[in-house]
This record gives sequence, structure tokens and C-alpha cells, in this order.
Amino acid sequence: MAQMNMVQAINDALRLEMKRDDRVVVLGEDVGKVGGVFRVTAGLYDEFGDERVIDTPLSEGGIIGTAIGMALYGLVPVPEIQFADFIFPAYDQIVSELAKYRYRSGGEYPCKMVIRTPVGGGIRGGHYHSQSPEAQFIHVAGLKVVCPSNAADAKGLLLAAIRDPDPVLFFEPKRVYRAAKGEVPEGDYTVPLGQAKVVRPGADVTIVTWGAMVYEALDAANKASAEGVECEIVDLRTLWPLDIDSVVASVKKTGRLVVVHEAPRSCGLGGEIVSLVNEKAFLHLEAPPVRVTGFDTPFPYTLEMEYLPLAHRILPAVLATAKY
Repeated sequence: MAQMNMVQAINDALRLEMKRDDRVVVLGEDVGKVGGVFRVTAGLYDEFGDERVIDTPLSEGGIIGTAIGMALYGLVPVPEIQFADFIFPAYDQIVSELAKYRYRSGGEYPCKMVIRTPVGGGIRGGHYHSQSPEAQFIHVAGLKVVCPSNAADAKGLLLAAIRDPDPVLFFEPKRVYRAAKGEVPEGDYTVPLGQAKVVRPGADVTIVTWGAMVYEALDAANKASAEGVECEIVDLRTLWPLDIDSVVASVKKTGRLVVVHEAPRSCGLGGEIVSLVNEKAFLHLEAPPVRVTGFDTPFPYTLEMEYLPLAHRILPAVLATAKY
């Protein structure tokens, strides 16, 4: 296995799939000669040329509209939106067109594509470069939503997403682009969509999270362990379709649930997880489920570390839930 960070693993997945399938096309703002603002697509332009690695105008609606046309004609586009915050000019294309084609055509036109975009805080980007809009796409029938936390999963999930018949939103937590280093299998492999992973076993409290917050949850769990509370951490990996069976299995073991996510609290995915756990495991709960999230405000510039649900906010929630 090779040591890679998430940027390198995603780049490796794109290169591998472009070699394997000549229908795969990468497009977006500065993805070609520059290699992307975070250099995730570095080297692909030189290797595959300007017909398969396409620098586009600064028009998110145009990028996604073009990619939809490519997909309908049999290509496999992987458009990049430079920051998830910039995706909203393309929201109508995604919601009204991309998510609907398979349904409206009776399966004849599945509109296969993957939209890659970096999400979340951690780079002091403020309210225009730090948002986590996953709930706004999870709510749309016809889309799958993925958010890896580590390099090995990022590569395997991206390969699985590109090969999936449905359109996929692939959210990449920029805070750990280069910080999350680890062993990544060489060559071709996939991580199945829709399967969560227990990244830390424990008996007392279940923490459900994803993306960069997995590391904050691990930090909080290690500190809770020093106080006699053992947390089980479930990394969702695929946010939708949600692997609720894995979440429920963990909650049935621990009797307690804490959900952690960067996005604002109201109408976030955490609320849906809590609702599903109440429906499916209510009699196993020993305490009310708790959410530790971003706040219902725009993402701040100067108070980023107060806004993010870091370990210092997760730990009190875990201990209070354990003692309930």
C-alpha cells in the first residue's frame, strides 16, 4: 500500500478511472492546466489532454448543464464545483434536471455523473467558502450523497460513485484534504456506497458523524475514555442512501446517541438520523438523542473554531448523555 493524503487518493482514483474508461471526462473551473484550486486534478490535463480535462468558464449552471448533456449522450462526466458554496447557481440544474432524468424517462436515461466539490470549514474561508450544504441535496429524490473522512475511503468511494448508475454528489472535506494521511491500496478497488463503518468500537455512547468531524469525534472519544465512557463512532461515509441499519445496531448496543455535523442544526441530516433512531430503536434508548452541530447562522470568519462542533463541544455532550 502507498501512503497518501486525500488529495492524492482522489487524484489517483480519477486517473485510474480515466485510464479504464475513456468515457470519463473531468470539467470545471481551473481543473486543467492549473490542476484545481486545491490541486486535486493536477497532472490530468497533461496526461489526458484538453478534450477530457476541460477548463470551463466561471458558470456553475453552465458546468452542470454541460455535464448533464454529456451524460445523456453516453459520456461519464465528473464536474468539479470549486467550493460547495458556489454550487447554488447550479441548484436548479441539479434538482430539476439531473435528479429527475432517470425517473422521468422510466430508467432509459439515468444521467450518470459525479459532482465533486470541497465542503466545510477549517481554512478560515468565512461564509462564502465554508458551508456544508448536504441536507439540501439529501432532500432531493434521485441523488446520492457521499462524504469520505480518509484517503482510502475517498479513493474507493469515488471509484464506486463514478461507476454508479445514479448521479452522485461527492463532498470532499477540505479541512482534511492534506491532513488525513494513511495507507491507500494501489490499483482498482471500490468502497460500496450506502455502507457506514464503525471506526471506533465502544459500549456506552454511539457517535454518528462523517467527513472532517470524524477526527473531532475520535478526539472527544479518547478524552471520554479517560473518564470511563467508551464511545462507538460510526462514520457514515455515504450520507444518502443512509445506512440506518448500522446506526441502529450501534444504538441498540450503547443505548445512547450523539450526532455530530458541521452544517447548521435546524433541518440538518442529524435531525433525520435522530428521527429514524427514535422510530427504529426507541425502546433501546437510555437517554434522549443529542445533536452537536454548527449554529443557525452564516459561517463566520473570526469565530470559526467556535462555530465548528470540535472535540471541546462534543465531549460535554457525550458525558452528559452517558450520565443521563
